[in-house]
Amino acid sequence: MMDRLREGVNSIAVKIILGLIILSFVFAGVGSYITGGGNNAAAKVGDREISRGEFEQAYQNERNRMQAQLGDYFSTMLGDPAYVESFRKSVLDRMINDLLLELHAESLGLRISDAQIRTMILEMPQFQNAGQFDQEVYQAALRRAGFSVDSFAEYMRRDLMRNQLLEALQGSEFSLKGEVEAQGKLITQTREIRSITLSAAEFAEKVELTDEEINTYYTENPQRYTRPEQAKVSYLELNAAAMKEALEISEEEVRQYYDEHLDKYSSSEQRKVSHILIQGDDEVKAQAILDELNSGADFVTLAAEKSDDFGSAEEGGSLGFIERDVMDPAFEDAAFALQNVGDVTGLVKSDFGYHIIKLDELQDAVAKPFEAVEAEIKQELADQQAVDQFYELQTELERVAFEYPDSLIDAAEAINGTVESTDFISQADAPDVLKTPAVMQAILSPEVREDGLNSEVIEVAPEHVIVVRVEETRPETVLPLAEVQEQVSIQLARVKGEQQAIELADELVAALNEGNQSILEDKAVSFGELETIDRGSVLAGTVFAMMKPAEDKPVYAQAKDQAGDILVVELTNVKAEIDSTYNDQIGAQLERTSSQQDLASVVQILRQNTDIEYYIVSQ
Repeated sequence: MMDRLREGVNSIAVKIILGLIILSFVFAGVGSYITGGGNNAAAKVGDREISRGEFEQAYQNERNRMQAQLGDYFSTMLGDPAYVESFRKSVLDRMINDLLLELHAESLGLRISDAQIRTMILEMPQFQNAGQFDQEVYQAALRRAGFSVDSFAEYMRRDLMRNQLLEALQGSEFSLKGEVEAQGKLITQTREIRSITLSAAEFAEKVELTDEEINTYYTENPQRYTRPEQAKVSYLELNAAAMKEALEISEEEVRQYYDEHLDKYSSSEQRKVSHILIQGDDEVKAQAILDELNSGADFVTLAAEKSDDFGSAEEGGSLGFIERDVMDPAFEDAAFALQNVGDVTGLVKSDFGYHIIKLDELQDAVAKPFEAVEAEIKQELADQQAVDQFYELQTELERVAFEYPDSLIDAAEAINGTVESTDFISQADAPDVLKTPAVMQAILSPEVREDGLNSEVIEVAPEHVIVVRVEETRPETVLPLAEVQEQVSIQLARVKGEQQAIELADELVAALNEGNQSILEDKAVSFGELETIDRGSVLAGTVFAMMKPAEDKPVYAQAKDQAGDILVVELTNVKAEIDSTYNDQIGAQLERTSSQQDLASVVQILRQNTDIEYYIVSQ
């Protein structure tokens, strides 16, 4: 079949058809991605839009955060298209909720002044160095995060305005003393109990089963003895991490790389500079200050008095040491063009306004010794060579696995790999590498499962791919009784044993609640030692649902423990003492819960009363 397909591909007619198909993708498929459907919004909330750029940046930030927290587990989850769509929608929903709160805050007249934003930025620890605001750190952080000074200020303004509304909601909540005490009694309440344990396993050991009972149980519970659809799977992996372990990097290679990339292992040239900033486009004002400097005025004094950079002005304009690729390009070019300590630039125009820059100190680049970076270089070379080799072999794997689709042997020889094979497996007991959603989807596809062809090369992790093929399948089937009779007997005995234990417990509870204590002797059982339990106990669900004993008369109930044994529980006393040490925590928790409910209600009402349109979720 494949030979005929290959011959057909070379025919003129097929080439014309393929050409038309490709053109249709170029003009329709690719075009739709480029134009984005003519709408650059991810969602519209009232008359405000959330741009696709904002959404994709927020989605990527949240994705990176989750990846850092969950690692490979999150990567596996991202292999499920349904999860990705749900995850993207949750990010967009959160952005919509934030915008709704922002619009509501605006409607209430809440505002944030420039002075508040300036103070907040100065006090943010992310922008401080040795306890002081650092302009260099500030600008570098904004650049890495993709913000300009204005866009970050606007982001802060919107965030602070929402927080004003949230603080108003939280500040309006309070807890009454009676509420705190009542909640405290419930939380700290304890109960004194005794119990009788009726072992289900012991009852099961005494159960005698007939062939008829076994056959009936087997017939009535076919799902218990159904073997799922299974397949024998062969697979071929290509993993850069495994290649890296097999690589040997010589000292000569390391030394050569060090010599060729000496600048990489040298500290960057640094310059300590000061500046005077005149924000905006007021070139006349900037020139007047430069004229004062040229007439002999003190740079530090002028910076303190006239610079619009509120962070550095207090330090006489000092920005500390800077290096390349950190500051605004125009500022950086001018600063690194200064030759001698004390030199001052003319007016330098940047996105922030006009600068006058003074060179305070020079630090030349210093190379690290070879011995200090040898291990690092060896690791880097191994990583680089493994990745290069990986992508080279991946291309070969894709080619050979496609050209010889009826076996993985040729592909294994092409990449010097080993074909792994499983016995019959189902989705539940497959090797971990085959449980990746994309791999399992390939195994279940008609081309692989029914036609017996090799799958495409599937990425299971960065620089880690796999090709799979199904060698043999067998359908879902109910196993014959002769094969599972022992399993049926064990399960049926366990069921009947538990039933007998429950029946005895019911009998004991009924008699004891009627005051018949003699049944304990009749059934040869007795209660254990008195114990005190709280709401953290595994028996709390049963015990805290029991009525409070009246007039020192115990109450009885049936429960089940974690081991599956049946218990008869005797409740003798309820203690509800107020522990004032927990009052502050309980009160804070009550207020927090109420404020969260209030916020959820506000958001729900805002959603109901606002026109919201979703334009993009899935990718």
